[in-house]
This record gives sequence, structure tokens and C-alpha cells, in this order.
Amino acid sequence: MLNQFSRTQLIFGEEAMKKLSGSRVAVFGVGGVGGYTVEALARSGVGELDLIDNDTVSLTNINRQIIALTSTIGKYKVDVAKERILDINPECRVNAYRTFYMPETADQFDFTQYDYIVDAIDTVTGKLEIIMQAKKAGTPIISSMGAGNKTDPTLFEVADIYKTSVCPLAKVMRHELKKRGVKKLKVVYSTEQAVRPLKEESNSECLADAQKSGTRRDIPGSNAFVPSVAGLIIASEVIKELCQYDEKAARLRR
Repeated sequence: MLNQFSRTQLIFGEEAMKKLSGSRVAVFGVGGVGGYTVEALARSGVGELDLIDNDTVSLTNINRQIIALTSTIGKYKVDVAKERILDINPECRVNAYRTFYMPETADQFDFTQYDYIVDAIDTVTGKLEIIMQAKKAGTPIISSMGAGNKTDPTLFEVADIYKTSVCPLAKVMRHELKKRGVKKLKVVYSTEQAVRPLKEESNSECLADAQKSGTRRDIPGSNAFVPSVAGLIIASEVIKELCQYDEKAARLRR
């Protein structure tokens, strides 16, 4: 029967769509990267989504975040994303948590109930906790590295954390994960050297917005086409793993 996922089914098949419909994915961070991941997961037919983010939409989010509009400024990102998902697929089960994920709030979530976990937050402490909890639960996870101050969306790669280079966040994560005995982690990262933001273009209002969570010292530059690509790459990895899509077999079929 024709539905909003019929074109997707033409590629993946009916059995894969059933797997996606029966899958539950948690996305930590619904910003520039995570927002596009959520969008693609919803449009691919994932049956249940958990959204975790305590931030609200601000004016400076509009340049890159899919949920950021003048009409959504001041609203919680998870609430805006939930409304959007249900408009795409009313049958999707959406659990929205206005939570800043850190070790102090980790006990609110049972990672064993998820089929896949997406880490799209930008605080090292929170990222490490998500990764450790996912490993403990045996749940597949993919983690986003730095997307700020980048201008070339073609330089993203999917790799194991220990095979990354250039990215400063990945360097920190490699060091911290090695100390914790984590031997592998799938990540999306950019091989592009970060550009330096123009200091003369910064202002106190932008600084206050970037630092409102109390986690940033510098103002990262951003644009509409880099974080979005990272988010879509993450979603593609999740979707293909959930439905066990065999790209080589698909090419032979053609």
C-alpha cells in the first residue's frame, strides 16, 4: 500500500521497512547535527525515537538547525522536533526529554531498551558517559566529532575513533576512551583543518548565546551545509545497520 515511505521501500525492501518500524533509536543532542539525524530517521520510518536535549531554540540557531525558525525561538528543541516528527509520521512514538545528559542524569535512561544510540552532543564529559553506557548495555552507537568552524562538507568520513586525525575533539576522545579501555567506536569526523572565526565579527550577544549552557569558552563559527551533512551521514549509518542493508548485494542486483 502506498505510504510516505514507499520510495524508501523501493531501495531497502519490505522486510527492512518492518525492521525500521520496529526499531527504537535514541538521539542525544538535537542541534545542528542531531536535528538532521532525527529528521532523516523519522523520514526513513524508524518507529520510535527518544530525543534528549535541554536547550531551547535561539536566534543564532537559524543558520544551521532544521528545527530553528523564527516561529520556534524560545521553544525546547525536543518539543519542536517531536511536533515535526509526528507531522512526518503520526504513528512514530516520540519520547522527548528536556535533559542535559551528564553523569548526574545518566540514571534516567536505560540504554538496553534502544536498538541504536546517536551521540550528537558537544560536551566531552557527556559524550564519554553516553559511550560508556552504550558499551555497558551492548547497544550500537555512533558518535559525532567536531563540525564547528568547518566549510567543506565533502571531507567527512566514517571511521573508528582510533583511525581519526586532524579533529581536536577526536584527539581528546581518543585519549579519554583509551584510558577507559574502550577499544573501538564508530564516529563521523572531518579531515578538514578548522578555520579561525573572524574576531571582528563576534559580539557580546553571540557570545552569550553560545555560552548559555556554560560549556563553551569560544564562539564556534557555523553554516547551513556542514553540520547538516554530518547529521545525514550519521542517519544513513544507523538506517543501514538497523535494516542490515547490503550495499554490495544491491549493486550486483542492478
